[in-house]
Amino acid sequence: MDSFNRQCRQFADSLLRFALKHMGAALGRYRHAAALGQNRDRSQRCFGPSRDYRAAGANPPMSHSKSRGTALLLSLWALFLLAALVMSWALDINSRLTISGTENRIVEAEAMAASGAEIAMHPSIRPGSQNLQGKFGHGQTYSARLTGEGGRLNLNWLVAGENPLRIEILKRYLEIKGIDLNERDRMIDCLLDWVDPDDLVRLNGAEAGDGYQPANTLLTRLEDLKKVKGWEVFTAAPGWDEELTVNSTGPVDVAWASRDVLRALPGMTDELVDRFLQLRRGPDGADATIDDATFKSLEDIRVALGISPQQFQALSPFISFKDSVLRVVSTGRSGDVTRVVQLVFRRAGTAAQLITWREF
Repeated sequence: MDSFNRQCRQFADSLLRFALKHMGAALGRYRHAAALGQNRDRSQRCFGPSRDYRAAGANPPMSHSKSRGTALLLSLWALFLLAALVMSWALDINSRLTISGTENRIVEAEAMAASGAEIAMHPSIRPGSQNLQGKFGHGQTYSARLTGEGGRLNLNWLVAGENPLRIEILKRYLEIKGIDLNERDRMIDCLLDWVDPDDLVRLNGAEAGDGYQPANTLLTRLEDLKKVKGWEVFTAAPGWDEELTVNSTGPVDVAWASRDVLRALPGMTDELVDRFLQLRRGPDGADATIDDATFKSLEDIRVALGISPQQFQALSPFISFKDSVLRVVSTGRSGDVTRVVQLVFRRAGTAAQLITWREF
């Protein structure tokens, strides 16, 4: 539509320039004819009406039909010019209305996305609730998805204190993602050098130098991982952050963890994970829907996993249940315009503490 409007405006501008050019030429011819008429009048006064104009060196008088033709031509060019002006004006107004309409739809889509996010943060809303979908007016809708942030691997929790069992979870996760041994060791050592308070360089790590400056503190945002040496390739991949966080309480909330996150936990085999996910997701095979299995305690999770109390005891320090930190992804639409709000918040009783808010 915008391309068509631009082409129409270009055509109207060309038409206007063409009309002005030829109207100027017509006016020039008219002035020339008028000048000739004045010369004939002077010739008549000098030689009299009965004298031979050719003998006197003057042109014969211009006929009335030619004068009327010139006037008609000027009128047509004036109409042509007026039509070009009207067309250009109409196209300009149409373009402005189109831009204004698009801007209004953007604002409406943003409002829809924000509405879905606010509804999702209400303490009575649960994943899969019908209230997470809504419609206002013609073509204005929102769709929100509420999930547990604890299902992601919390990088700060994994590396804080350099607990070898937690670090092993991160190594196992990177292995599942296809990172080879040498690269895994470099990534882990560089991350530990980034968060530790000293300047001692680990075997495969990196401290300050050559424009590189570790923060010497835990990650404040997940995007900070892009600054850590060794993580460049990993963080450049699409969706690299979908299973990671720095905002959860810490241990993995198995009620929300993905298959790869569950596989990274100690003692978890593919068979255990697949059986647990099938039970957790319910008949529709999808998380965050109304038919998901409800776990009331960690003991329910142990039973769902099908492992012994002794096996579960080795796993329990690394898992949690009902993490209070939740994530909302709300999509708002108005016509053909879409806007998304993504936020993380902590639910404490009837209050909601906002942690992050992003719009795109």
